[in-house]
Amino acid sequence: MKKIKHAMLMILMVTIGSWATAADVPLGPGDVLKITVFGQPDLTLETRVSEAGSISYPLVGEVKVGGLSSNQAEQKIAEMLDKGGFVRKPQVNLMVTEMQSQQVSVLGQVNKPGRYPVDGKRSLTDILAMAGGANEEAADTVILTHNEGGKTTKEKIDLLELIRSGDPAKNRQLAAGDSVFVERAPRFYIYGEVTKPGSYKLERDMMVLQALSTGGGLSPRGTERGVRIKRRDANGVLQIITVKHDDLLKPDDIVYVKESLF
Repeated sequence: MKKIKHAMLMILMVTIGSWATAADVPLGPGDVLKITVFGQPDLTLETRVSEAGSISYPLVGEVKVGGLSSNQAEQKIAEMLDKGGFVRKPQVNLMVTEMQSQQVSVLGQVNKPGRYPVDGKRSLTDILAMAGGANEEAADTVILTHNEGGKTTKEKIDLLELIRSGDPAKNRQLAAGDSVFVERAPRFYIYGEVTKPGSYKLERDMMVLQALSTGGGLSPRGTERGVRIKRRDANGVLQIITVKHDDLLKPDDIVYVKESLF
């Protein structure tokens, strides 16, 4: 069963939700800007927005750009150059070469954890694709942490349900400061008379028979009639349970296959 790999492949192949240009995103501290003025090569500047949300631009001095979109910042610089008598009706172009102020964090079981820019409308699946998708240890659920107005909220999202539904409304749009944590998949353990004893990823709705297959099947001395599960109850006491092939496993179950007596 490779459900999560299939789901993440779909994420990489299909973009769900609308996109916006970086021109709609407000500028902020840490952003690196490249500014040019048509016909004025001496006014070309690449600079970083300060913690105060400003830059220092030739001829006009300090320019407050924090909170402005790229288009608004272009217009502001053009007006300052024009009103100052430096350049008549300048054509200013501002490009964000590095977006630091508008980022989300992607952590946990992804191939490339880190911080990624929200340079426009970015959905949950967009960001996961940028992080290289889930790795082999990933569960099919993620925790989305959102901060707004000093209040932090957490939401658990089922990726398989999201992909299968194809409903854009379920594909959350992320904002700067959000974090996405891809959980580690639960495990089960199998030992005794199986070909490949060990610890394995517990897939969703996994049955005992599938666990036996994951463990490489029975050894020549194994018997299907001798399958037991060791499972801890609500009080942490280890119980030994006789199971059937179609019984479902739970996280941290220990599957034991006995040796055949004949």
